[in-house]
Amino acid sequence: MIKSLYVRVILVFIAAVFVSLLLTSLLVSRFYADKVQNVVLQNLIDGGKKIIQSYTASAAENRSTLMEGVTALPTYSILMFDQDGNLLHHVDPDEVSRLHIGSEVLQKVLNGGVYQHIGEHKHPLLAGLPFEVDGNRYALFIAPEIEDIPFASIIRTTLILVLLIGSLIILLAARYLVRPLQLLTKATRQMAKGIFDIQVRIKSKDEIGQLANSFNLMAHELGTLEANRKQFVSDVSHEIQSPLTSIKGFTQAIRYKKMDEATKLEMLAIIEEEADRLSRLSSNLLQLSSLEQEHLKLSITVFRLDHQLRQVIVASEPQWNAKNQEIEFDANEITIHADEDKLYQLWTNLLGNAIKFTPEGGLIRITADQSSMDVRVSITDSGSGISEEEMEHIFKPFYKIDKSRDRSEGGSGIGLSIVKRIVELHDGEIGVTSRNGQLKGTMITIIFPVL
Repeated sequence: MIKSLYVRVILVFIAAVFVSLLLTSLLVSRFYADKVQNVVLQNLIDGGKKIIQSYTASAAENRSTLMEGVTALPTYSILMFDQDGNLLHHVDPDEVSRLHIGSEVLQKVLNGGVYQHIGEHKHPLLAGLPFEVDGNRYALFIAPEIEDIPFASIIRTTLILVLLIGSLIILLAARYLVRPLQLLTKATRQMAKGIFDIQVRIKSKDEIGQLANSFNLMAHELGTLEANRKQFVSDVSHEIQSPLTSIKGFTQAIRYKKMDEATKLEMLAIIEEEADRLSRLSSNLLQLSSLEQEHLKLSITVFRLDHQLRQVIVASEPQWNAKNQEIEFDANEITIHADEDKLYQLWTNLLGNAIKFTPEGGLIRITADQSSMDVRVSITDSGSGISEEEMEHIFKPFYKIDKSRDRSEGGSGIGLSIVKRIVELHDGEIGVTSRNGQLKGTMITIIFPVL
């Protein structure tokens, strides 16, 4: 089996052209060549009639001279017979056999019939015309000097030349057509080795050019995905390594150093805190992995969203009460179709972030309203806000706005990634507005379509 596209393109082209030329040759030979021969035969008859008119209009003593001049024409053979079948005007008798003028044909013309013959193979075109002069009957035969009109041969030769020239052109054209595919194949093999920093440079705007552009876009997206994956692994390793280092250090201190009971208990409390941190990180990673599954099915139920928001506020009371923060809640009765457990996790994460970044004695405002088109929930804190540079990254896993407070607050930077994924699973939208500096605060708005 031929595997090369280049060779297959050439062979298919040559086969298609060859079949086309063969059919064209047969059709032209059958219809066009025959039509041309009929036209030539009609011209012979018309020319013969003019010769007869000139012959009958000439005086008897001038007819022989006339016929000598006519028969001297280099492209025609002209024969004249009297009523007794005798060849007149000293014409070569061999012409009679060459033109295949038999006695039956001669007698037919002398009796007043017009004879027409289209030559085949080596038999020439031949026209026979009867006429009378002074009561005597004569027969004039006229034929072209060439034995056959080679229209079919000329056409076949022309078509063969077309085939040869076309084949040479397709050899070059196919190489031009196949080269972009060869470049794509080479680039694909590089991508299979993990090399994503590649671009296939094809300037054409056709389907192959569009394929190359799609490939370049795919390579860029895969490169970005690979970079994110490496960064994700690095972040996970760092997040895990940090508490493990703390646990190991404090464990060795307790084991090898002499210290009082209070110091030992303080270190054990830190070890417990770091273990809880690892547990939360593991739980968040499992949850994020579960949410990223392509065929994840939501457990859709109908419930009161305003009741759920109140439950989250009450459950978070120890956190916001410890910082003397005030919670304002404004919501009418709202019924929603959604996954209740996942939305509960969503509000818990958002409220936890608001509490985390709102200073002591600050205000957190939660509003919810419903229209005929959508349901909107906004959570606004009175913290220091988020800069425009950081706004683009806050939904990335392990991204932390206030890195100086990572340990004290115990966050892993996965919460907003989980929030964004839950919103996407519900075909919703999430928006962030913030003013950085001077406690302007940040407002996160969640919009769910009404089903």
